[in-house]
Amino acid sequence: MTESTEATKIEVKTDDGVARCWVTRPKAAAGPLPGLLMYPDAGSVRPVTVDMATRAAELGYIVLQPEMFYRAGDYPPFDPKTVFGDPPERERLMKLIRSLDNTTAMRDAKHWLRALSEVDGVRPGPVGTFGYCMGGRLAFATAGAYPDRVAAVACNHGGGIATDAPDSPHLMASKIQARLYFGIADADQSCPPAQLAKLVDALATHHVRFSIDHFAKASHGYAVPDFPVFDAAAAQRHWAQMADLFKSVF
Repeated sequence: MTESTEATKIEVKTDDGVARCWVTRPKAAAGPLPGLLMYPDAGSVRPVTVDMATRAAELGYIVLQPEMFYRAGDYPPFDPKTVFGDPPERERLMKLIRSLDNTTAMRDAKHWLRALSEVDGVRPGPVGTFGYCMGGRLAFATAGAYPDRVAAVACNHGGGIATDAPDSPHLMASKIQARLYFGIADADQSCPPAQLAKLVDALATHHVRFSIDHFAKASHGYAVPDFPVFDAAAAQRHWAQMADLFKSVF
């Protein structure tokens, strides 16, 4: 965290329990600010994602970041640099990921949106969402599940965004009112060309406003600093794109 911002832990009651969330705001800001809901990647909330929320807040927003796997209780943190090369740790992570399908996550999302609206200093009205990896998918899905609450979405190296599953986010395209941005890595097995084509077709069919930024030679996870595939240039570009998106809407 930088000295110009502060993060506060709050507890949010959901349909299934109580989740910890972190609220990050600029330290010095005049007047109510737009709210942003940030979904972290599968590694969940950790120092690097708090730093990322801080950076978003410094653009002039109040950011709420939830602990998505709160149903699992307290669990040891994952090391993004080694988790996928360690079979037991990878399975432990995948078990958490499998526990949170889109339907369950969207049941939680109504509480994240409510909590964000209740944070002191958040401007009334629609908010923005952004996320990374599975969090990118959930940021996108939130716009379809709660179209009157979400005005802008940044889905960064999101996986599973247009699949054959009955709860795939792209199937809600007809409901979306938000403006969307997708950052897609060329080397991303979780969003292959066929899936991307399905996404574009759904969004275009329903006249959704969207843009797609292709990151050549980048891998899934390019924007998160503690990932082994972190790409500083790609990350900087994604920040610029998100800043432009949210500024154009809010």
